[in-house]
Order: sequence, then C-alpha cells, then structure tokens
Amino acid sequence: MEILLKDISIITMNEADEIIEKGYLVISGDKIKEIGEGDAPGGSFDKIIEGGNKLAMPGFINTHTHAAMTLLRGYADDLPLMEWLQTKIWPLEEKLTEEHIYWGTMLAIAEMIKSGTTTFADMYFCMDEVAKAVEKTGMRAVLSRGMVGIGLQSELALKQSEELIKTWHNGADGRITFMLGPHAPYTCPPNYLKKVIALAEKTGVGIHIHVAETKTEFEDIKKQYGKTPVEHLESLGLFNYKVLAAHCVHLTENDMEIMNKHNVGVAHNPESNMKLASGIAPVPQMLKKGITVALGTDGASSNNNLDMLQEMRTCALLHKVNTMDPTVLPAYEALKIATANGAKVLGLEKKIGKLETGKKADIIILDLDAPHIMPRYDLVANVVYAAQAGDVNTVIIDGKIVMENREIKTFDEKEVLDKAARIGWQLVKGY
Repeated sequence: MEILLKDISIITMNEADEIIEKGYLVISGDKIKEIGEGDAPGGSFDKIIEGGNKLAMPGFINTHTHAAMTLLRGYADDLPLMEWLQTKIWPLEEKLTEEHIYWGTMLAIAEMIKSGTTTFADMYFCMDEVAKAVEKTGMRAVLSRGMVGIGLQSELALKQSEELIKTWHNGADGRITFMLGPHAPYTCPPNYLKKVIALAEKTGVGIHIHVAETKTEFEDIKKQYGKTPVEHLESLGLFNYKVLAAHCVHLTENDMEIMNKHNVGVAHNPESNMKLASGIAPVPQMLKKGITVALGTDGASSNNNLDMLQEMRTCALLHKVNTMDPTVLPAYEALKIATANGAKVLGLEKKIGKLETGKKADIIILDLDAPHIMPRYDLVANVVYAAQAGDVNTVIIDGKIVMENREIKTFDEKEVLDKAARIGWQLVKGY
C-alpha cells in the first residue's frame, strides 16, 4: 500500500535538522519511500492525505512506563515513593489478573495513540497480555517482564522472561522487541543481577532497570555496598550490555562519566519525579557529558497521564527554572529527547525516531489550525511549548493508519473505556 502526504509541513529530526515548510512524504508498505520539499510527485496512490494546515513529524517515543497501571490512575496520590509503593501500589497490584493487565494496557495504548506516541517501553508483569494488546492495536513496543530478585517469584521471573523473549521478541511483524527488566538495585541483590546478566548474554537482549530514583535509594545502596547505585551496577558488569536506565535522578560526576563510558541510555521522567518528590534529574549535565537522554512518563499512577507532549513541555521548562537559565534546554533539544533520542536508547535508531527515506513509517500528523498554536513563527517551538494532545489528528505506525481524524481504527475505543471503568471499580470498591 502506498500513502501520500501532500502540501504538509514536516519536522524530520534528521541529521541536518531539516524542517520543510511545505512538502510531501510517500509511504510504501511499512517504510518511508520518499520525502521532499515542494509539490508531491505524480502517480497513483492507495490513499492521499491532504496536509493543508498540518504538520508531520516522528511519533513520540515513551521510553519508560508501566502501561497497565492506568488502572491505578488517581488511586494513591500525594505520597512519597516508598510509602506509595508499599502501602498502596504493591498491595493492589497483587489483585491484578491477566484480564486486568490486558485491558489496562489497552487503555494506556488508547491514551498514547491519541496523544501521538507510536512506541513505548514497558516494564510490568503478565507481559503476554501486554504483547497481545500491542499486537492487536498496531502499536510498537519494547517490553520487559519486571523482575524482583527477592521472594518466591524471583526465579520464575527469570524463566518467564526467557520464554517471553522466545515467543515475542521481533513479534507482531517486528513491532515488539524485548528487554530484561530487573526492577532496581534495591530489589535485586547482586547474585540475582548476575543471573540477569547471564540471561542477557544468552538471549542477546538489553536491560531496562530503575536507577537512582530517590535520595533514600542512593544513600541505602551506598551504605550497603560502599558504592553509588551506578558504581554498584558497573562493578557487577551490568553496563557491559545495552542498558536503559530509568530516572537517574541522583547522580555524581563519576556516575555520569561511567554512564557515558558505557553508553547507558537514560529515560527521564520529570512529572513522576516531581509528583513523588524524588528530585530533578541532572539532564543538562548528562547531555553535556554525551549521555543520550530520552523521555518517559512512568506509569499513570504517578504522573497521572501518558501524554508525551505535556511531558516534553514539562521537561523543557523544569530544567530552565532549575538552572535559572532559559537557554539550557532549547525547544529543538526537548523535541529530540522525545523522539530521536528515544529511538537510540531503545536500540531502534536505525528504524524509527526520524523521518528519513528507508525508516519505518511511524508518523504523527498535528492539526495546526487552532488558536493556541497560532501564529506559526517557529514550528518546533509551537509543538514543544503550545501543542496539546487534542492537536494530534492522525497516527501512522509501521505504515498503517491507526488513528485518523481522532478516530482510532484498530480497536473499539469505547469498549476499552467501558472495560477499564468496570475493572477499576472492582479493584478499589469490590463491585
């Protein structure tokens, strides 16, 4: 199938930082066949999308979330992290069934598609159900079975992770890939992390782990092992493999040197870190060190949404005020963090994150015909500082239209909303 986008503005995010005020883009199958400035080429197309006052750009890449936690949205607000986890989240999660995980993930995917996310990195449990939801919806995802290295489930988590990789890695026409998901250094003792490393060696996949999210975690790990969390993980050999480190709020200069040395990718989650009062990750410093920083929302129970447009704007503004420097994170850098950098930390930079010939056709189209996004002096600034989720008009993933004119095409959105509402009442109220 060939699709033509014509008379449309384009933010490519390519190496030349090319922005096309009026151009065209041709999709053939699952890839971008042609992209250029000016009038569209002639020929026959299966579908033509008229650009008009619209913008095409790479889809957002949410590099850290717990999708099914949409079912816990608004359940346990205004608590510090460990109290939030131990007294509210973990007890309720024990009630979750495979059916709950499936519909919670479907709800998350609906929310992500409608706000322009085309790829997400997920860490949770019952990941077969998450994979089924990804397969059905047409989404792209990098999945990890969350692993806690203490208790009766620790060995089972390793076994299930290996089975999931065999079953789903490169599944759903290549839209699903897997990583290993040890939860964090404080829930995974050294001997367990060594088993995770051995499994990474065996399977050839990367590792997705929470790192240095809170000051308490930082101090506890340092007291227990005589090293910071980053130093501790390096000493175990974890960074010899591709690592996606979520949060990275509390870092030393040496930590950042280590991360740059080992090409550790970072998933920055500003809104979750703000809400849980975990702190502010040193993103400008990490970028200066050469570390690739991407963006994530974390789960909807600590955010409380999965809107990457909002997350990107928060990211840009937070670091300006934290450093008292309005130039520290320009709009284009924030957009790069939310798109191209996301592809890189997930190991997908050869496929997605930029609009270039030969790349996968993961494209979102924003409607620029709205009061809050006019006038259009600077397309990038308008997207980062003014655009809203409701401006996302059309979403294309792997060359297939999954949302057009705000209508999701791959599943019944109303059914998902109804199921999620019913499950939420069952979980919290018991009926």
